[in-house]
Amino acid sequence: MERIKSNGGEHVNPAYDANLDEPPVYQEPNGEHRTVRPSVVSAFGHDTLDRVPNIDFYRNAGSVSGHRAVRPSLQELHDVFQKNGAISVPDTVEDDGEVSSGTPSDDPESAIPSTKGAVKFGWIRGVLVRCMLNIWGVMLFIRVSWIFGQAGWGLGIVIIALSCVVTTVTGLSMSAICTNGVVRGGGAYYLISRSLGPEFGGSIGLIFAFANALAVAMYVVGFAETVVDLLKEFDSIMVDPLNDIRIIGCITVVLLLGISLAGMEWEAKAQIVLLIILLVAIVNVFVGTFIPATESKKSQGFFNYNSKIFLENFTPDFRDGESFFSVFAIFFPAATGILAGANISGDLRDAQAAIPKGTLLAILITGITYLGVALCVSATVVRDATGNITDAITSAMQCNGSVACELGYDFSSCAEERCNYGLMNNFQVMTMVSGFGPLIIAGTFSATLSSALASLVSAPKVFQALCQDNIYTALHFFAKGVGKNNEPIRGYILTFIISVAFILIGNLNTIAPIISNFFLASYALINFSCFHASYAKSPGWRPGYKFYNMWLSLLGALLCCAVMFVINWWAALLTYAIEILLYIYVTVKKPDVNWGSSTQAVTFVSAVSNALSLSGVDDHVKNFRPQILALTGSARTRPALLDLAHSFSKNYGLCLICEVIEGPRSEALNEMNAGMERNQQWLRKSKRQAFYAAVACDHFREGTESLLQASGLGRMKPNTLMIGFKRNWRTAGTEGVQSYVGILHDAFDFEYGTLMLRMDEGLDVSHIVEADDEMLKAEKEQRALDKEMMQNGGKAKGLFRKSRNSSQQVLTTRVSVCGPPPPQVAKMNERLVEASMQFKKKQPKGTIDVWWLFDDGGLTLLLPYILTTRKKWKDCKLRIFIAGQPGQSEKDKQEMKSLLQKFRINCTDINVIDDIHIQPRSESLKKLDDMIEPFRLHEGSKDYAEAEAMKKEHPCKISDEELSSFEEKTNLQVRLNEVLQENSKSANLIIVSMPIARKGSVSDFLYMAWLDILTKDLPPTLLIRGNHKSVLTFYS
Repeated sequence: MERIKSNGGEHVNPAYDANLDEPPVYQEPNGEHRTVRPSVVSAFGHDTLDRVPNIDFYRNAGSVSGHRAVRPSLQELHDVFQKNGAISVPDTVEDDGEVSSGTPSDDPESAIPSTKGAVKFGWIRGVLVRCMLNIWGVMLFIRVSWIFGQAGWGLGIVIIALSCVVTTVTGLSMSAICTNGVVRGGGAYYLISRSLGPEFGGSIGLIFAFANALAVAMYVVGFAETVVDLLKEFDSIMVDPLNDIRIIGCITVVLLLGISLAGMEWEAKAQIVLLIILLVAIVNVFVGTFIPATESKKSQGFFNYNSKIFLENFTPDFRDGESFFSVFAIFFPAATGILAGANISGDLRDAQAAIPKGTLLAILITGITYLGVALCVSATVVRDATGNITDAITSAMQCNGSVACELGYDFSSCAEERCNYGLMNNFQVMTMVSGFGPLIIAGTFSATLSSALASLVSAPKVFQALCQDNIYTALHFFAKGVGKNNEPIRGYILTFIISVAFILIGNLNTIAPIISNFFLASYALINFSCFHASYAKSPGWRPGYKFYNMWLSLLGALLCCAVMFVINWWAALLTYAIEILLYIYVTVKKPDVNWGSSTQAVTFVSAVSNALSLSGVDDHVKNFRPQILALTGSARTRPALLDLAHSFSKNYGLCLICEVIEGPRSEALNEMNAGMERNQQWLRKSKRQAFYAAVACDHFREGTESLLQASGLGRMKPNTLMIGFKRNWRTAGTEGVQSYVGILHDAFDFEYGTLMLRMDEGLDVSHIVEADDEMLKAEKEQRALDKEMMQNGGKAKGLFRKSRNSSQQVLTTRVSVCGPPPPQVAKMNERLVEASMQFKKKQPKGTIDVWWLFDDGGLTLLLPYILTTRKKWKDCKLRIFIAGQPGQSEKDKQEMKSLLQKFRINCTDINVIDDIHIQPRSESLKKLDDMIEPFRLHEGSKDYAEAEAMKKEHPCKISDEELSSFEEKTNLQVRLNEVLQENSKSANLIIVSMPIARKGSVSDFLYMAWLDILTKDLPPTLLIRGNHKSVLTFYS
């Protein structure tokens, strides 16, 4: 094998000849040359425009830094290369700052996290410590003993295990989600919104942030109540218990706010101190169980480890109306601290690795701790004790068979009246059991303060992330951060105000269930997010954490919903109601964000599945609906045509807005690619339920033929072509007329129903749209220039300094081009714009006149009926006009009336026209003659050979022979126009059966003359010709 030698550290490509292929010159806009990256040269041995894979190519546009790396486009690599040409392919692109009002200009996903000077935490300090402190709450020291007294340690283990199952499944789901891409600030809100979309994320984000703010108040009040209890013992109440709670609570929350405002580093140090105190208090409980019990402790029910006590406490002993579910509801809020680490995801060094590791380990450690403490207490303390040393049993007394009796104490009086000690009666069992009681009080303080501090930090962080996404525009004020860590100072102040407001209430027992339900709603959506993303099977769902299961996540979501009702049914209903209202609000507002949510993926999967299901079902006349392919050009070019097409399809049928871009392939492709997203976005913003499609082609007819054949998917395929009337056919030239009429022939060949709309004012408003765009662009540039000048004291800097003269020149040119048109043109444009908006607004009371002259399968009748079902057209009544034989008008009318009744189509009037066959007036025929005169061959005066040659040379023109052959049909169109003028001049819309020109027999110009004379000088007229397959049926 031949070795490839290296030269100066560079790989040498033996196939590369530098003399034959000079490197291209890349020109930057400012005239500087960009050198090719050395990595590209060294990798391939020659200069190339291609780039090696790099993470910067995959960052989102609109990054906070303003720059992102760009790879060369496919066109730049594929187009013909000019050796000395200048190709501008910048290494980075810069955002122009043009963002729509109300949408965020910064994209947190795409920003490179700035670590310079910022405090970033690892998985231990950032996640593990915070989660453990939040889960180890006051429940550990005050309620666990009571719970195991009520439920027994058998069901007590079930309660803790069930809680751990819910939190562990949620932790697994959260681990999968946060390892499926970069995680930024926002915690639960970020995870849910990026998975399920802004509707779910926006609704849960707001209530989750609010729940954390309320949790601050709840934990601080818990701390204040403990302090007030101590003050009672020492008879040191300041005012009264309730006001003392308020005073201590407000002072405490001010101190916690000070720690938070000092920065995340100080807050983290405070958490470490609180953790140490809490750990010492927990160890103190275990140590205390081994210290021999004093007589005082024995009288309170503590006897050290004893198997008989352990066995007696195994079975449940529910009292005071408690049950398994009520006891579970009291314990479960202790487990709702697993999001403490995720909530500060923006401050983690590596959130993807830290959140799964820290959260799951915290659940394991705290779960074991709760079980250990509870089982130790269950093995050492009896359920009831009097606390009286005098209740010790002497040798002369009879034992009643209880474990306490066997151990020397008679607590039988507790069966008759309530005692104050024992697992069931004393919430301070942990203090009594421990080796040093004050440490338990310190642990209680630590647990409440650490949880309050974590919530005080979490609420502003989550709220800031929500505000930065600008889902609720009124809250964008709170998006601003301060300092290297982007601290949400405004969010801290708001959280402080909310906390103080609820602390002043002094009693949070009522809102405590709501807080727990808010947290559980977040857990449910995290689990559902994982299930939904897995179910969608999107290629973008590639979590690094593999130890999850989609069905387990769904079970976790259902468990969370069930637990919400177990804790408090009315709080669960209130939570769902608030979330639904917020969901509806965000859905209606439609924030301009796209995070590639699993909701989009599932919608796509459902659409494909439904399309495939439809393809296996044969068409049925009862399910027919018009699927419109409208040749409107650009979405804004022919608004009247678009609005009428949209009225037919609305939300119930397919509507394709199509454009054929003519010209050289390279130019046409660039224009088409640039307009695709812009036109579809305009349709979406203007609430037109339609799709935009475009083809680039050398000839208009070829492009339309491609659209007619290839548009649609399976059964979701257009069946009706809608086109505007070609008003300029007399000046468009032979090729233009041939192309237009050829499209109609193609539509008939492909068995499309065909619709042609004519309005006297015209349909095309492209020149007005272009002028408006130019004026808006000029005004925008002028405002930007004025703003720059004002900011710099009248001196332009930066970009505007370089381009000031050219910019002013452009503005001057645009103003001169877009200046006011002549009065006559302005008036025409005004009428055109007014007419183009005619079908967008609600139609006044009037009629839709349907001239159903030829049976085409019923499309001519079905479409106007559909119009009358739309809100804009509900005040318009149908009038039916049919052709009848002289002397049989009443019979024809009754037959049509019977047919309409069978079709269940109501109309106000049926008119039979029995004089259509008569000769048109001479002045009407004169108009037709004048119309077709420029396009006649007049070969009748020539000899046969010359006449045949003229026909071959001008096949589109009208021969004398053709005019004579189709005289009756030509006169019919003239006569129909006269009848239309007499009967339908005041109609809101006229619908007429479209005449058909037989291929090879009727010339293109004669056919255009038929269409023109038929619809001339009338209100908006729609010519319809179905494909002669039934679209109406009277069978059930």
